[in-house]
Amino acid sequence: MKAALFDLDGVVFDTEPQYTVFWGSQCRLYHPEHPGLEHEIKGSTLTQIYDRWFSGPLASEQPIITERLNAFEAQMTYEFIAGFEVLIADLHANGVMTAVVTSSNVPKMESVYHAQPSFKQLFNAILTSEDFEYSKPHPDCYLKAAARFGASPEECVVFEDSFNGLKSGRAAGMNVVGLATTNTVESIRPLSDIQIADYQGVSYQSLVSQLF
Repeated sequence: MKAALFDLDGVVFDTEPQYTVFWGSQCRLYHPEHPGLEHEIKGSTLTQIYDRWFSGPLASEQPIITERLNAFEAQMTYEFIAGFEVLIADLHANGVMTAVVTSSNVPKMESVYHAQPSFKQLFNAILTSEDFEYSKPHPDCYLKAAARFGASPEECVVFEDSFNGLKSGRAAGMNVVGLATTNTVESIRPLSDIQIADYQGVSYQSLVSQLF
């Protein structure tokens, strides 16, 4: 195990419930005919959401929604998933490189750094949407992260919660840990090697014994 690659929302931070609130308000405003749409779009990138649900006549609303989203993210709370900081310390102690591999953009990450000043120190690399040519579920982002560390896919472990993210890790040929923070254990099991509710009790040794 040479590298541990983490998605951000629902994997490092318990932020998914907050995004459900934001997108719930926007979906009710623009798509009242589609109740529960905020749950369907979980795990999609902003571009994917715009392309599918806010294109055509709604394309002119995209800058307005983006402005609202940026303001919302600036006041969000960024609480670590239980046990995350302990696991990161254990991985580093065992020589594992760590990276965030997120579809979030730089403005969003600035909000994260403001809320969690020590965040950057937890990782050897932080890759955002600006670093990738293709969005998840394409494997591009995880392959780029592995290349950053000179690691082969077989030496990497991906931590994901969304279907698109899990598919991205799978397509990259990496070991995949699914977090049941956004979707059920049953629904993510086919796309992941092991499933966890949070990081409590998860260690370098437990990951190696189950995945390698």
